[in-house]
Amino acid sequence: MGIQESGQMYLKTIYELSKEKDFVKSIDVAKRMGFSKPSVSRAIHTLEDEKLIILDGLDNIKLTDEGLKVASSIVSKYDILVEVFLSLGIKESTARDDACKIEHDISNETVEALKKILK
Repeated sequence: MGIQESGQMYLKTIYELSKEKDFVKSIDVAKRMGFSKPSVSRAIHTLEDEKLIILDGLDNIKLTDEGLKVASSIVSKYDILVEVFLSLGIKESTARDDACKIEHDISNETVEALKKILK
């Protein structure tokens, strides 16, 4: 995955918001992430340039097929890591914090090995 960690976090947030709302706007992303609207605007335009999202005429944000693929991969890695950490007896808040840090760098090979352990 060639996208930077910050871009991955934006995609993950857009993905999660799209599961909760019919339309995702930059302000929704800003509120969820705790960032300023100008910071989010710059990131959104970068993701649009990279063809990971599209903006309609009403400034609704939609993941492209590639953006959805990247975002769902990040979420999947996060979920697996949380599950592994919880199975090791790590408290949930720590498991979630650590999974969020690791999800960006862990290899697909390692994730697949962790999936096998969980089964």
